[in-house]
Amino acid sequence: MDETEFWEIVDSTREAAEGDPDDHADLLVERLLRLDPEAVLDFARHFEARWNRAYTWDLWGAAAVLLGGASDDAFDSFRCWLIGQGREVFEGGVHDPDTLADLLEDFDEDIDGDGEELGYAADEAYERLTGSDAPDLGVPPQAAEPAGTPFDFDDDAALAVRFPGLWERFGAP
Repeated sequence: MDETEFWEIVDSTREAAEGDPDDHADLLVERLLRLDPEAVLDFARHFEARWNRAYTWDLWGAAAVLLGGASDDAFDSFRCWLIGQGREVFEGGVHDPDTLADLLEDFDEDIDGDGEELGYAADEAYERLTGSDAPDLGVPPQAAEPAGTPFDFDDDAALAVRFPGLWERFGAP
């Protein structure tokens, strides 16, 4: 599976789910079940590589603005959700997290930002296809620390300066 096919699967299942992350995960599993097990593993490799790439301090700060704070687990789920938003939103957000202010049409912190189940979709599909757990994907593990320079996510003034577009649309009280 190439990168284009990966994103086509993500996009088609998100569109069919009409933006609901839980429905998106269910539809993604159903879509992956139509592939052979090796293609499901390829999908999982693409997903994992992008999830690891999104492990940056700046993106974590953007998640904190959007979610009103972001624990380790919340940021893990946010990265899954971000991948689920498609190539343009994902790449834009990783490159410059403040551009999410322009790339996201809307953001409801009660629904959006939590894509944990998307992160398990390939594992579930592989297990259902083969009856066994997915093998090691051979993707280098996530770094011990996020890329970039750490900063205080609890400092509203710093968040407003670092992410002016996001802060104006989604973070300002």
